Amino acid sequence: MSAVPSLARWRDAAPALFLAVLVAVITVATPDFAQPGNLLGVLADTATLFVLAAGMTFVILIGGIDLAAHTIASLSSVVVALLLPTLGYGAFPVALAVGFASGLFSGVVHVRLHVPSFIATLATSGVVSGVALLVSDARTISIDAAGRSQLAWITGSVAGVPAVVLIAAAVFLACAFVQRFTRFGRRSLAIGAGEPAAWASGIRVGRQKIIAFALCGTLAALAGALLAGRLSAGTPVLGNQLLLPAIASVIVGGTAITGGAGGIGRTLIGALIITVVRIGMTFVGVNIFAQQVVFGLVLIAAVAVTIDRTKIPIVK
Repeated sequence: MSAVPSLARWRDAAPALFLAVLVAVITVATPDFAQPGNLLGVLADTATLFVLAAGMTFVILIGGIDLAAHTIASLSSVVVALLLPTLGYGAFPVALAVGFASGLFSGVVHVRLHVPSFIATLATSGVVSGVALLVSDARTISIDAAGRSQLAWITGSVAGVPAVVLIAAAVFLACAFVQRFTRFGRRSLAIGAGEPAAWASGIRVGRQKIIAFALCGTLAALAGALLAGRLSAGTPVLGNQLLLPAIASVIVGGTAITGGAGGIGRTLIGALIITVVRIGMTFVGVNIFAQQVVFGLVLIAAVAVTIDRTKIPIVK
């Protein structure tokens, strides 16, 4: 009887152990990797991916999926680049509002029209991508020197720690609080664990789902703003390479694709794994496009391990 809990504990600890092994292997191959400056660089590289994946976590916890997060991030970067010269810091709340509205749209389509989440968000992705291309005239919008002066809260540092790392840490703490200490967080897990039971217990499942998608859209917009700040530009395709790593971060960290198990702490571990794997592949000279192949294979393996087959006895 004790073998089952023991196996569960090993499976829960596997992502953290895998991350430790990865870091150890790269450190042996490249001793400079363990230098504090390089480790801070890894955290800075992970920050934007984690913020995007953090929002995705809440959608996956309820058993859904969001295929529009990367396009929302791209549109957010364009909004920031376009409005920064005229609105200044006001460009960032506008970008977050656009992300919130996009996520809200996905949630309403999914819940009110009873459209599967992957179709609803895929359609939203097309709409958002089209808007980004239209407002940017399908080009990169550079942020001039005056605008870059208002990006210090993204590009600067505090006591030697990159500001983007501190922003990601704040997002982590906020999401951890929401998941653990709010009704929304607890109900999200209940919905993912068994939606019929959640309905029977009186949970307003539809509202919870809409909130999850709206939160995902808002954090995707924040990720886009961080990208715009770090690159000093906004582009309608800026987030195109982030969707697969973001989903992989959530699943590799140990959150079940079927929902009901996992959380924001696991997503942080997963995002660090994805970043370290990418850095390791870069060290050995793997082409950036070939890296997407690796991420795809990693995602397949992670889903195969974490999926709860009792919820979906027939896979379609």
